[in-house]
Amino acid sequence: MASVATAAGGIGPKPKVGSISRDRKWALRWSYFFLVVFAIFFLTPPVYMLITSLKTSAEISAATNPWWVFNPTLENYAELLGSNQYITFFRNSALVSVIVVALTMLISVPAAFALSRMKFWGSATLASGVFLTYLVPETLLFLPLFKMMVTFTEWTGIELINHWYVLLLLYPTLTVPFCTWIMIGYFASIPKELDEAALIDGAGWLQTLLKIFIPVALPGLIAATIFAFTVSWAQFLYPLAFTTSADQLVLPVGIITSLIKGDVFNWGQIMTGALLGAAPPLIIYAFLMDYYIAGLTAGATKG
Repeated sequence: MASVATAAGGIGPKPKVGSISRDRKWALRWSYFFLVVFAIFFLTPPVYMLITSLKTSAEISAATNPWWVFNPTLENYAELLGSNQYITFFRNSALVSVIVVALTMLISVPAAFALSRMKFWGSATLASGVFLTYLVPETLLFLPLFKMMVTFTEWTGIELINHWYVLLLLYPTLTVPFCTWIMIGYFASIPKELDEAALIDGAGWLQTLLKIFIPVALPGLIAATIFAFTVSWAQFLYPLAFTTSADQLVLPVGIITSLIKGDVFNWGQIMTGALLGAAPPLIIYAFLMDYYIAGLTAGATKG
């Protein structure tokens, strides 16, 4: 009878609205539960760093509640921001990061455009190889790179080690492969009709890249730029191995070497320096997060 009624009047058994609603409520509850756990897990370290940065050395050493500031002070911030050494670390990091980002974009964008749009023999294999080079850990690379720098100095007499500009040669080994891979995925998601129409109108490949693809691929460019800046700003192993003088150090290494003396840890200033050092990437991510996500996921929407 139910089938007859359905065929005759379009009336069938009604869905169980209550059960669907209950399932949705449970799904939302579990989502909020895991979201709270995620927030607690990842926000605990920066909150503790902020609390510690507002304490004096005496209060940090005292047997009191570590999660509460009894006598808040900005002394650590004043001393650190008034230190010429810290300003030097910050300036070196900013200079290295900006130059590395520029070099990375100048290399990765044309390379990605060639590998994704200018099809030639072995282009797909080469594109895969570019990304596979990024998977080689830096802990395996810094030893042969160090030997190469020593050999270069022996042959030319030009000293690269213990100078901040040596990082301009090292950081692109980490940023260029991944940024090229990001841009390959984004360029590949752009309709082929655009570059075909440009070529028909007489535009060269360089004009097609500059006037058509770069404006269209702006989210991908922003994503690659953010990644290159983050890697350059937060890199620790390479500057630790290749720079030693205080005036050549960047921020991550400078904080550790200058504020840890033997077995004495100046925790207040260490936490302050870490928070101030984390501010530039956080500000960038806060304003450009949508572009970063769009650039990383562009390749998944191809086709």
